[in-house]
Amino acid sequence: MTLTTWLSLTAVCLLGAMSPGPSLALVMRNTVNHGRAAGLVTAISHGVGVGIYALATALGLAAIIAAQQALFTTITLAGAGYLLWLGASAMRAASPDGLETPSDPAESAEPAAGNEGHGSRAAIRDGLAMALLNPKIAVFFLALFSQFVSADADAGTVAILAGTAATVDAAWYALVATGLAASGGAAWLRRRRVWIERLTGAVLVFLALSTAATVIG
Repeated sequence: MTLTTWLSLTAVCLLGAMSPGPSLALVMRNTVNHGRAAGLVTAISHGVGVGIYALATALGLAAIIAAQQALFTTITLAGAGYLLWLGASAMRAASPDGLETPSDPAESAEPAAGNEGHGSRAAIRDGLAMALLNPKIAVFFLALFSQFVSADADAGTVAILAGTAATVDAAWYALVATGLAASGGAAWLRRRRVWIERLTGAVLVFLALSTAATVIG
């Protein structure tokens, strides 16, 4: 894998993680209600869950390439179509009011009184469950990794793909938890929701179109 390819993968993974959704809401909720430590543990465990999905996806795609190139081409085109749909949907975002965050505690950066005891096991459970039980994550990685897995992908490349996805995801949500522990973190995210969505959408559309052009050409 070239440095340019890896940077492209990292950028897409980062924008995917930044896009507001239930995972962001969970990290925010645990941080606001139970403190920074709970938010960080949730972020790391969510990243581990994402890494598991990413590893399974990359291994499966590598096996398909080795067995049936035509099927892989079909998956690649289908994945490009899905990324195009995701990107177009994100770019239609026009209002900052739709961020999925907890309705009552998101304005505060301090843990609610009496709730600091949210244990590490509960936070680990929350993060893993959110990642592993969300089928949209599996579909996203199938679409995404079909753009980056090649016929000569070896174990090292697969490890880089999965490791990058897990690390970027955990790092982003750890940053969210740390920011929320300081003042104004939730408000900062809400104010920039529209631009995060639009930037994510533009990158996904570009990736989808360039991949489809390469396969068709």
